[in-house]
Amino acid sequence: MYCRNCANEVGEQAVVCVKCGTPPLNGKNYCQSCGEATNPNASVCIKCGVALNAGGKSKLIAGLLGIFLGGLGIHRFYLGYTALGIIQIVVTTITLGAGSLWGFIEGILILTGTINKDAQGNPLDN
Repeated sequence: MYCRNCANEVGEQAVVCVKCGTPPLNGKNYCQSCGEATNPNASVCIKCGVALNAGGKSKLIAGLLGIFLGGLGIHRFYLGYTALGIIQIVVTTITLGAGSLWGFIEGILILTGTINKDAQGNPLDN
């Protein structure tokens, strides 16, 4: 079986493609319902009529949230990492604000592309 997103060969039991990180039957070029090839900019599959994934979270928004509100873990909540967001709030509170540096650094890492996926493994949009 091949990944429909990057054409990498994946095992029959594979949950995600090791090359691109998407589920083998998903990807921006294929319908998540019927598996038919689609236009990456399409909003509806022309074969089955299902609404296609509207895109992921914004890298710019996540990065700026990390830089300006990182101590509150807002960027982690935005990306779906609820537990990490709560941990960042606790660390910032315990360190009397010094823990905000953690979120600031993560904001920069998001903007530079080092952190490039949300909690579901979807790539961040530019």
